[in-house]
Amino acid sequence: MSLNRYRLLHKVKEGHAGALRAQRLLRRPDRLIGLILLGNIFANNFAASLTTVIALRLMGEDGIAFALGLLTLITLIFSEVAPKTIAALHPERLAFNASWLLVPLLKVFYPVIWVVNVMSNLLLRLLGINPHNETCSALSKEELRTVVAEAGALIPDRYQNMLLSVLDLESATVEDIMIPRNEIVGIDLDDPLEEILEQIRNSRHTRIPVYRKSIDKVFGLLHLRKVLIQISRGQFTKEVLAKCLDKIYFIPENMPLHQLLVNFRRENLRFGLVIDEYGDVQGLVTLEDLLQEIVGEFTTGSLDVRRQKDGSYLVDAGINLRELNRITGWALPTEGPKTLNGLIIEYLETIPEPGISLKMLEHRLEITAMDSNAIREVRFYPQDE
Repeated sequence: MSLNRYRLLHKVKEGHAGALRAQRLLRRPDRLIGLILLGNIFANNFAASLTTVIALRLMGEDGIAFALGLLTLITLIFSEVAPKTIAALHPERLAFNASWLLVPLLKVFYPVIWVVNVMSNLLLRLLGINPHNETCSALSKEELRTVVAEAGALIPDRYQNMLLSVLDLESATVEDIMIPRNEIVGIDLDDPLEEILEQIRNSRHTRIPVYRKSIDKVFGLLHLRKVLIQISRGQFTKEVLAKCLDKIYFIPENMPLHQLLVNFRRENLRFGLVIDEYGDVQGLVTLEDLLQEIVGEFTTGSLDVRRQKDGSYLVDAGINLRELNRITGWALPTEGPKTLNGLIIEYLETIPEPGISLKMLEHRLEITAMDSNAIREVRFYPQDE
């Protein structure tokens, strides 16, 4: 009964003979328990009767109490505590070997066990319990998280973190990983052609949204390789640019990440704009952002988080809190504001000034730079100071 059901299923798939017998016995735990208890009770009663007879012959009636006390101690140690402790510590080794004996015994004593099970199952049904319910229920997401987290050396840390990130995809939304609206780099068709050309030549991105006046009026996605030939030939115009645009994919800000991954894969997409309930653009998300949420940073360092020689961290306040937690191992809350700037402003309930120091959620930090009404940079001091 102490067997790990999932490990048992694994051994059954491998064709392990002992596992196959144990699984067959565990399909009807009422019969298995009936057989074990039948033998247990018979052995205890036989031992008590035999002990009484021996005590009467050797010591008379005065020795019965002493003999039964000694039998109780011996039974407790050698028949209960010691063997059941071994069974709890090494259930597979004991169960697989014991199944050789239990399977034929179940067939021999089946009539007796059947009568006992019918009566006991009838009593259980009167109490509202179905004895035939599946005993190996599926793990919930939180239980599966615990299994992965407690796997220890069985799963390397990098794979363990990836598995936990996959389990978190259902609870995270697009809003948690998107690049905010103010950081979106796009092409405004109302700009002069020379500025558009310069922007394309110096772009660090291969896909750029194209809009007119406002990002809310976006009407296409430009893949730079589609216009490089026209630019090299000197045939690039705004009309050529408009003909090279692809349809842009819009994503609701509350879409779960696991659904976004499915949509990206089904539609063969790598880029999308995030919109709110009013249809206004709130940010953008790429396939790289989504994969980074699962596998972690693709690069060894982060420009947004820079560790200093004194142990402190200089952090770009626009960083996403989930990314900051992933890089530093902290546990800053992610249910409310999505960026460090938003979290600090919500905590202070005002727009701070540069140089202000505060203690927030057991972290000592200093606001080192502001950009208009937004915090630009924050220094986190070591927590042991």
